[in-house]
Amino acid sequence: MPSLTQRVLVRVPVRVRPALVRHRRLVKFLLVGSGCFALTLLVNYALRLTLLERKPVAALTAATVVGTAVSYLFNRRWCFRSSWRRREPLLFVLVSAVAVAVNVSPLIASRYLLNLREPWVGPVTQELADFLSGMVLGTFVAMLFRFWAMQRWVFTRVEQPEPDGPRRSPGSQVSAAEAGAGEGDA
Repeated sequence: MPSLTQRVLVRVPVRVRPALVRHRRLVKFLLVGSGCFALTLLVNYALRLTLLERKPVAALTAATVVGTAVSYLFNRRWCFRSSWRRREPLLFVLVSAVAVAVNVSPLIASRYLLNLREPWVGPVTQELADFLSGMVLGTFVAMLFRFWAMQRWVFTRVEQPEPDGPRRSPGSQVSAAEAGAGEGDA
């Protein structure tokens, strides 16, 4: 039975397939990140509209921690497929702590250095500045840092995929969909 990745690749235009297969780890990282971004967004605004109404930096920090915890599970088991090491969780926490600081830095700068907050600006401008600085810019820069740091320090022992496809002779061609066969994505 083909994996989820193989079933999706069949639907992708043929010209794009080789690039997706070649950069499949990045594609998976971006998919996990997209889901965790949505989760972070939901938690951030749930906190900002209830418990942490006047504390946007605390709300974003808490939301980012929740999104980061979920991303660990998916990145480890699907994106990086690492074989577990005893120090991996500690390294993940350290990298994630730096990433959380990177993520909230633009919001802190927007709010407290540029004074894009009430009473200096209107409530709509404040919310737009908070969203663009914290959720968009902060998340983008932290994502770049996380991808680099996770590969460099955390998920360094990547499992080798089990060949589950048909055996081919050394000179035969393998399609882009088959190239991802060893990924065994569920």
